Formats: sequence, C-alpha cells, structure tokens
Amino acid sequence: MRKLLFLIGGLCLLPTATFSQILTVRDQVTQQPLEMVQLSGKTSDQIHFTDRKGQVDISSFSILDSLVVRLVGYDQRVMAYAQLERQGFELYLHENNISLRTVVVSATRWQQDAKEVPQRVSTIESKDVQLQQPQTAADMLGQAGEVYIQKSQGGGGSPMIRGFAANRVLLAVDGVRMNTAIFRSGNLQNVISLDPFAIAKTEVLFGPGSVMFGSDAIGGVMNFYTLTPAFATDDSPLLKGSATTRWSSANREKTGHLDLRLGFKEWAFLTSATFSDFGDLRMGAHGPDDYLRKEYVRSHNGQDEVLTNTDPRLQVRTGYEQLNLMQKIRYRPGENWDLQYGFHYATTSDVPRYDRLTLYKNGKLRSAEWYYGPQVWAMQHLQARRQAGSKFFDQLNIGLAYQLFEESRHNRDLGKPTRYNRYEKVNAFSANLDFEKALDKRHHLFYGLEAIYNKVASTGTDENNSTGDLVPGPSRYPNGADWSSYASFLTYRFKAGEKLTVLTGARYNHVLLHADFDKRFYNLPFTSADINAGAVTGSAGLVYSAQPSWQLSSNLSTGFRSPNVDDIGKIFDSAPGLVVVPNPDLRPEYAYNADLGFAKTFGDVLKLDATAFYTYLQDALVRRDYTLSGQSSIEYEGEWSQVQAIQNAAFVRVWGVQAGIEMKLPAGFGLSSRYNLQRGREELDNGTEAPLRHAAPSFGLTRLTYTRNRLKADVYAQYNGAIRYSQLAPEEQDKAYLYAADANGNPYSPAWATLNLKARYQLSQHLAASAGIENITNVRYRPYSSGIVAPGRNFILSLRASF
Repeated sequence: MRKLLFLIGGLCLLPTATFSQILTVRDQVTQQPLEMVQLSGKTSDQIHFTDRKGQVDISSFSILDSLVVRLVGYDQRVMAYAQLERQGFELYLHENNISLRTVVVSATRWQQDAKEVPQRVSTIESKDVQLQQPQTAADMLGQAGEVYIQKSQGGGGSPMIRGFAANRVLLAVDGVRMNTAIFRSGNLQNVISLDPFAIAKTEVLFGPGSVMFGSDAIGGVMNFYTLTPAFATDDSPLLKGSATTRWSSANREKTGHLDLRLGFKEWAFLTSATFSDFGDLRMGAHGPDDYLRKEYVRSHNGQDEVLTNTDPRLQVRTGYEQLNLMQKIRYRPGENWDLQYGFHYATTSDVPRYDRLTLYKNGKLRSAEWYYGPQVWAMQHLQARRQAGSKFFDQLNIGLAYQLFEESRHNRDLGKPTRYNRYEKVNAFSANLDFEKALDKRHHLFYGLEAIYNKVASTGTDENNSTGDLVPGPSRYPNGADWSSYASFLTYRFKAGEKLTVLTGARYNHVLLHADFDKRFYNLPFTSADINAGAVTGSAGLVYSAQPSWQLSSNLSTGFRSPNVDDIGKIFDSAPGLVVVPNPDLRPEYAYNADLGFAKTFGDVLKLDATAFYTYLQDALVRRDYTLSGQSSIEYEGEWSQVQAIQNAAFVRVWGVQAGIEMKLPAGFGLSSRYNLQRGREELDNGTEAPLRHAAPSFGLTRLTYTRNRLKADVYAQYNGAIRYSQLAPEEQDKAYLYAADANGNPYSPAWATLNLKARYQLSQHLAASAGIENITNVRYRPYSSGIVAPGRNFILSLRASF
C-alpha cells in the first residue's frame, strides 16, 4: 500500500518536476547569447527576461497561443510555443536598428531613454567594431561617419566635432574626463590611448555638454565605456574570454588581443591586453603627386644623410608600436552596493611626427629628427554605486580617479647638432558625486558635485647629437603649474505627458590656475599668471512625440572653456618662423548653441533623421600676433620668429546639418547613409571674418549591408568634399606642405571618395573570421588638415576565438 501511495504521489508531481523548459535566445550572426530579451504573452500580463546566458524559463507560457519576443535593436518576433519546441527551444534574433528607442548615458550621466534627450547622441556598439576592425579608437570614431578625424602622423587621430576640436571637445572614459591642463588648441592625439577591443560602447554627444562635464565640452563629448566584469548568475563560476589576431597590409599591422572574465556571486574580474605593431604606411596610387614622399633623412654616427625614397608611396617614418592593458575588479557586498576598481595603462613607442619630417626650408628638408617620445596614459578609477530609496536619492554614484599623462617632444634640424628635448607630465585627480532622484512619475532630478586637480611638471634639455652632452633647456610649460576645477550641477526632467518631455539643467563651475615662469631662458615681463574665474552654464530642451514613430526636439545650451596651462603658459613653435609665448591676461570663452532635430520611422523598414545646429563662441581663445617686452620677434631654437600668443580676440560662428537615413530591404539587405555639413567663420583682428580652421569639409558615409545566417557584409562608400584655397583658414593657407596645389599653385584640399568592403562570418559558436578591403580603388588622398596621407588599398584579415 505504501509503495502504491508513493507511486501515485510521484505521478502527481511528475508534471511539475518536468515542466520546466529553458529557451535560449542568440544573435543570428554572432551566435552569442542575448541578455534582457523581453518575452510576454499577447493575452497575458506575464513578462520574463533572458539572463546573461540568453536563457529564460518559458514553462509558464506553454498554455498561451503565442509569445512576443522583443529586444531594442532587433526585429520583434511573435512565436507559438509549439514552434519554439520544434526548434529545440533555440531562437535567433535578427538585428534591426530602425527604431527611436535606445538607451544613452551621456546626457545626464545616468541611463536614459534616448527619446527623452533633446541633444543628438550617436552610439557605436562593440559589434560594429568587430565588423569594421579599426586600428585605433580614432579610426573607430571616423568609421561611424559622424566625427571627422585629422591625423598628423601614424600614431595620431584628432576628432573634429561641429567645427571644434582638441581642447574644445571633451574625452571621457567611464565617466572620467581625460582632458587635462595641457590639452592644446591645435590637434590632439590622446584618443589613440584607448583600446577599441576594450570598449563596450561609445557615445558621442553633439553640442555643448558643459552642464554635465564642465570646461572644454563645447563642440561635443566623446564618452567611452569600457568592458565591465560580470557576476555569475548561478552557483557555478562564470568564465569567458576571447582572443583576436589581426593583420592589415597598408602598414603591415600585426595586432594581438586577449581578454578574460571570471565571475562569482560577489566578485568578478576582467583582464584585457592588446599589442599592435604598425609599420610605415603606404598611400594610394591615384592622386596628387604633391603627397609623395620623395626623400627622407637618415642619421648615422652623428651625420645626417638625405636619401631618395625608392618607393615614394611609402611614408617613411610613420610606424610605431602600442600596448594597452586593463584590469577591473568588481565586488557586490549586498543587493544595494556595487563597487568597481579599474586600472588602465597605455603606452606607445617613439612616434615620428610625419608632417614635420616632410617640411622643407630653402629647398631642403628642415628636420633630421622630429618625434614624440612614448605617450603614456594610466588611470586608476574607483567607482561605487548604491541603489536605495531615500529622501535625497534613489541611486548614488561615487567616482574617484587618478590619471597620469606623460609625453615628450624631440626635434633636431637637418645638419644641426642640437636636439631639443621637452618632457611633460600631468598628475590628474578627480572626484565625482552623482545622484538620481525620481520625485514621482513626472518629475526627475539628476544632480552632483565634481572636483578636479591637475599638477603639471615640465622640463627641457638641449642635447648634442654627436657627443650626447646635455645642458638645461627651456621647458614647454611653467614647471609646477596647477589647474583645478570645482563644480555643482542640477538637471531636471519633466514628463508633461506621454508626448512631451522637458530636460533642463544648470552648472556652476569655478576654475583656479597658478603658474610661475622661469625667466632664465626668456625675458618675460611677468613672473606668474593666475586665473580665478567662475562660470555658469545651462541647457533647456524638449522632445515632442505626437506618435511613437516620430519625434521633434529642440535644445538651447551654453558651454565654456576656461584657459588652461597650455593656453596661458606655453612656449613652442607652431609653424616655421612662428613662436607662441605665454599670455597671463586670459579669461574663459563662452558658447551659445541652438539645436533643432527631427526623426521619423515608417514601420520597421525606414528611418529618417536630421539635426540643424548653430553655435556662437564669444571671447574665443585664438592665436594672434603679439609682442613680448615690446618685441614682435624673438630668437627661438636658433631661428628668428614672429611672436604670437593665445588671446581672447575673436568670435566664432559655426552652423550646419547632420542627417541620416536607414532602410531595411528584402532578402537581408539594408541601406543607410549619414551626411554632415558644417560651416564656420572666425573674426580677424581687422574686424573681417575668415573660415574657421576646425570646420571640416562636408563628409559622409553610405552603407549597403547584407545579413544572412552567420554572415554579415558591409559595402560602403566614404566621401569628403573639397575645400578651395579661398575657403582655407589663414593659418592653413600658410601650410602649403600639407595640401595639394591647385591650378594657380595655391594649397587646397581636394574632394575624395573611397569604396570599401567588410565581412564577418561566424564559423562556429566560438570562432569568427573577419576580412575587408579598404580603399578598393586605391585612391591617394589626404583628409583635410592632416599631415599624413591616408592608406591606399588595404587588406584586413582577423580571427577571433571566444569561449
């Protein structure tokens, strides 16, 4: 009898014990599991989400006629339970970016629906990087088609956004600003310190972002979010990793990458390492002969020799090496706290300054040597997040960071014995305190505090190339200068209804700077410089969506940039015969900006968007002729040079349009295009206006994609308008060596276009191959204002293994 009762009980429990069915959802191309996929029933209130393994228990849906499967960026699927059963409970989703719904962080420093953000924010996902295989973070930005990249040398890449560049655009890594007290106004190469393999997502916020990020965020903000350690979702440890190797032909690139992730319930770890070896870059075969590298200098036993380049398309002295390391540790002591420590380290070999090595003086190459020493960036970042309801916040984020920047410059003229060595080091400390508080469903606050301190060390030596003897030389910056910034900000989001969202904010920023000048080498009429200035910035925008398929947005914002140590205290040669000297009488520049945006989707097959903008920069910090102790010229590094200085001497106007179209075509094809038009004008000393240096020519990108099963292919054209001689900024007109010559012998930047092909195939769940051909027609072109010619036809091969 007892056996019979056990049998009956077991039969009763059998349906419960066996009726647990796990569905796994994966990306169609990458075969990787998809997290946070939403599953719901058409006639049920049940909602479930997939975990990190892409898995979810759907046993409770077995009695429903159909399930609705949704994930932002993918086609929605409606599936019958029986259909999933026939597929072995494996579901593959197809990518589809035709949607207005994405999540962004840059606008408020907290995750937010992009439909509630009045500013334009562009996102680059890691899956895009895996397909495009950019060599550097600068290339990654440029291949997205909305940020223009200038390069002076192989190890370079200076982003231009809406007519602004260098220290008027801001770089941030995991919310920590990279901009330091010596970020200069010309062109900056610091973005190459970032490793594309270690970046999970990049957001580019267009227009002033000073309310959230303070000084320098005038043209835009580039926010790079690196990979994050993941916790185990069950009792078994999480172990994942990947290894990538890549080769490309144009500069004989050899790159290797490795990352490992280990996760437990409370602890998680992530290690990433990338090494790249780039050789000299070969330019295209069809284009202006002005760009050819016809000769170069070789130095041996203290003697300089000018050699004929047997292959003028090979840009001798453009190769370099780079190493990137990242280590993260994450700890979750309870449900409400999430702690994370990150260590980042990047360094390069010596990087030849190619544009200076191609400069001629009196018919001969001017420089025998001109190179940057190893560029070092290291960051330690401690972040603590708390989620808990209180009177003052729902979420709290504490960020503490220390960054070390090291760079140096080394140059020697042809046939001259003296090598000028200039060394810079910046210790940068920052602390951020960010809060998020929902007052109710309609009212939301984002507020916080920020403190930043930079200490600059700058030294110089003059070295005899033959004997190696060293004597003290003038430093580039005042040694021991410091720059600090203290700020508080508040952003308020008001949902007036389902159709209208208002986002407004304000920030008060106070900046302090002190620098003492060494008068041993230059007869300066002052001994120190100080800045003690406050700035108030604000923004007010709204987003209106009468229907879910379209939206209108408008935004008014202000930005500012306070003079830094580079502006106020630098001594260097900006061009042959020109020397920039310190100016202690500087004040902040202010930007006033207006945006008007429109976006519309037609079902899930077509998306149109456009944003028009206008920016006015008042009291712009620009380089102008100057006098030092009454002298308009001084001797600098053995040459009599015109004196210039950074001054609040002008206004700047920039306007333009950013537009795009995305279309889903039959049979797995897709078409998309982005176009950027900007124009800029700058006031001159005589009251007239001239073209703005960093207003890039019109540029764009058009893609035809094909996705089927495990294959994704991308055929795209990248194109760039011309800038005539009359459209060049005056300082660019004086740099004929960077440009082609027009029919009158004047420098100009020709239009160009390239045709490119990229493909990625998932060989198995754990192995993927990528291949590409860039610049298929082998065009010889030089992007505007660049000192290096772009790659010619470039073959790329990459293999990625993951587990």
